[in-house]
Amino acid sequence: MGILDRFRRKEQEKETLWTKCSSCKAILYVPELKENLNVCPKCNYHFPMNSLERIKSLLSNYSLMFENILPSDPLNFKDTKTYKDRLTQAQKETNLTEALVVAKGSLGNKEIVLCVMDFNFIGGSMGSVVGERFYKACLYSMENTLPLVAIITSGGARMQEGIISLMQMAKTSIAVGFLKEKKIPYITVLTNPTMGGVSASFAFLGDIILAEPGSLIGFAGPRVIEQTIKQQLPEGFQTAEFLLEKGMIDLIVHRKELKDTLIKLISIATSRRECGAL
Repeated sequence: MGILDRFRRKEQEKETLWTKCSSCKAILYVPELKENLNVCPKCNYHFPMNSLERIKSLLSNYSLMFENILPSDPLNFKDTKTYKDRLTQAQKETNLTEALVVAKGSLGNKEIVLCVMDFNFIGGSMGSVVGERFYKACLYSMENTLPLVAIITSGGARMQEGIISLMQMAKTSIAVGFLKEKKIPYITVLTNPTMGGVSASFAFLGDIILAEPGSLIGFAGPRVIEQTIKQQLPEGFQTAEFLLEKGMIDLIVHRKELKDTLIKLISIATSRRECGAL
């Protein structure tokens, strides 16, 4: 290995060992940040978490489901590169097969189904596979009487699938309807960002809607809205705190408190269901 190669390797190691907080600009030691569930210890800024990290932070004895449902290229879409190439690149970079990962496992002493979206996979966009996996997760929860929790982050519909992507809004909403008919608890956790067609469908259909602090949540982005209506938006518009104030969500939960909060909510919901109150 030459001098230049050794220098590059040291620089890469520095990048992986240290990072800067996007909020308070503090320099953070990455291993310590990971131990703190990707929350800045200085200012409590919530860094992104990938789907597998989230699953491991919440579930024990878990197994992944519906990994055999894989994306294709129904429209032979191409922009600056083909959709097939974008899928291959995303799968390679994230080590995921799609933007939604479904797992079954134990949360406390309750078995649940957990759906987790990952923004690293094409912006967490919803295509046919995201819709189908969520639909299957709802059916499985209904058939096995298991609570469903969805942790959501998304930029919206996946444009490379056109109308097929938009159809998933109706499909996922119908699936939530099945849960409500059978009185199966469904809890959503909105994280940064939750936007577009996902926010306009299954994200806001939870029996209880939680959000992480500071998350951007809405349909169109604030810049698009300002340019459309030609008005300045209120301070904090489309943040989790703004939505809580306006009654659009039920609770803002710090990531380190999320597991205990979900355990309590699911315990209440399932006990009420078992005694016939739901």
